[in-house]
Amino acid sequence: MLKVGLTGGIGAGKSEVSRLLVECGAVLIDADRIAREVVAPGTPGLAAVVDAFGEDVLAPDGGLDRPRLGSIVFADPEKLAVLNAIVHPLVGARSRELETAAPEDAVVVHDVPLLTENGLAPLYDLVVVVDASPETQLDRLVRLRGMSEKDARARMAAQATREQRREIADIVIDNDVPLPELRRRVKDVWAELVRGAHEEHRTRR
Repeated sequence: MLKVGLTGGIGAGKSEVSRLLVECGAVLIDADRIAREVVAPGTPGLAAVVDAFGEDVLAPDGGLDRPRLGSIVFADPEKLAVLNAIVHPLVGARSRELETAAPEDAVVVHDVPLLTENGLAPLYDLVVVVDASPETQLDRLVRLRGMSEKDARARMAAQATREQRREIADIVIDNDVPLPELRRRVKDVWAELVRGAHEEHRTRR
């Protein structure tokens, strides 16, 4: 098994790269998706969040009111740390379950938006960074996601710098390109990852 950490700045195209890697045959473990699952209605995770922050963070349907919770924790670093202490261990445990269930010779891609910011690179055999120029990121956020330029710039500024992400990368996928060219680049990277997975499998046998 080859454990790959996949990351990239907002608007760089990481989600598209993860989709293309799955098309190629990767086992995808999406940290954001798992973070939503572990606080779904009826889960111990949601009960722990309500215990910590009160029932005001519940939506009328009994699910988590994410905007409400976000307004609380992003204005207070201590409260954000409390939330992370609840959610991160649950996400880690679920990620390990999914990883354990993957075939021994699989390429397991962990899609982790804040991999650089949280210093998680040592957890993976390889780190793949999806990179795009700030101009490309800004254009995608405004044109495709409908953000205001001010909001887009603020979201970009809140993340690690382009240079910090590239410093931890074993492989960089430059994504200032149209989709057909990105697809070709991802296939080249996939071939490299498969070779790495086979080598890991032989080493551990």
